[in-house]
This record gives sequence, C-alpha cells and structure tokens, in this order.
Amino acid sequence: MWTPNSEGVFESELLKRVPWLTHGFGTCRSPNWPGEYTQLKQVHSDVVFVADSRTGCLGEGDALISATPGQTIGVRTADCVPILLADADGGVIAAAHAGWRGTVAGVVGRTVARMQQDFGSKPGSIRAAIGPSIGKCCFEVGPEVAEQFHARVNASSHVDLVAANFRQLLDAGLHANHVDIAELCTMCGGSLFHSYRRDRELAGRMVAAIRIERQP
Repeated sequence: MWTPNSEGVFESELLKRVPWLTHGFGTCRSPNWPGEYTQLKQVHSDVVFVADSRTGCLGEGDALISATPGQTIGVRTADCVPILLADADGGVIAAAHAGWRGTVAGVVGRTVARMQQDFGSKPGSIRAAIGPSIGKCCFEVGPEVAEQFHARVNASSHVDLVAANFRQLLDAGLHANHVDIAELCTMCGGSLFHSYRRDRELAGRMVAAIRIERQP
C-alpha cells in the first residue's frame, strides 16, 4: 500500500529505485508540489509533446517526455489516471494524463512509442507508476462510454481505467513487474484527494510530476 510522505506526496517504491530520479503524486495536502514545472493544456487526447527546456505550458496535449536534467514535467488530475514513466537505462522520463477519452485513444501506449521513436528507449527498461485515480468502484458510466471499453453494457456499468492503462502498458512491451499501481480511489478516498466527480466545480487539481536530477 502506498503512503504519502510528510509533504502529502505519494511516491512509488518502484520509481524510487531509479537513483537519478525525483517523482511524486500530489494530494490535497501538497498544494505547493512540485513548484515550477513544464505542463500542457490537457484536452483528453493522445497528443504527446517532447518537452524543451522551457517551463510553463507548452501547448495542448496529454503527455510530456523529457531527457533534460533539471526539468520537471507534470500532469494535473482530479479522478483521471496519472502515469509517470522512466527509462531506467536511457535517462528519459514521461508524464501522462489518461481520462476515459485519453485511455480509449491509447495515450500511454503512444507515450511509450514516442520514447522509443525519439530517444531509443526499450520497453523492457521502462518503469511506470500509476497514481491515485478514480477506481472501478466509483466510475459508473453510461452505455456509450462502456461500449468503448468493450465492457458489458447494462443499466449500471463500471469501467476500470487503471486496468485499461495497465493493459496498454503491457501491450506496449513493459514487464508486468515494472508497473507499480497505487490502488487508491480519488472519489471514495476521502479528503486526501481532489475528485471532480465527487466535488464538481469545487474540485481542485493534484499534480503528478517527475524530474531527472542528474545524468544516469
């Protein structure tokens, strides 16, 4: 079970084993995490940016890749699935935001493909952490959404976004034991998490961020 640190940030034990890396999944208790970082205007797509050295917003998309030491990249969520990735051998990192539309579009698989295409990353060396997000327990959807996940459609269908993204990571070539899953639901997890489905317009956002501290 994942537990937050003293600043209210969750860290994956798997990614903590990568010595040149800093990462974390923010919560309601970490409003200042991670400080200044490079981000996108998230639009629930499969658009992947390779980040340059700038901070701030680079454009419209839902995943960022960086190989620049000292640069922090991140995504914002409030029920959607945050995924942080690191090529443990190649010194490349990525952050992806996967709501249901981005999951259907395959944003995390597209991210791995760009890590391979642009940086020569090998899927077998990539580690991934799937942070807190809305669980199947709470993600009840209508038939028009359930059908896109090939779920059994009935009056009350629940979709497992985490499982869908885990499958996409395996399909992209990652080893199952190289994927760490928080298994924490943002909607029923209480005051620790922001949840748009629970709180609607009153919901804040949590930042999942990752940074190369030094060349591997």
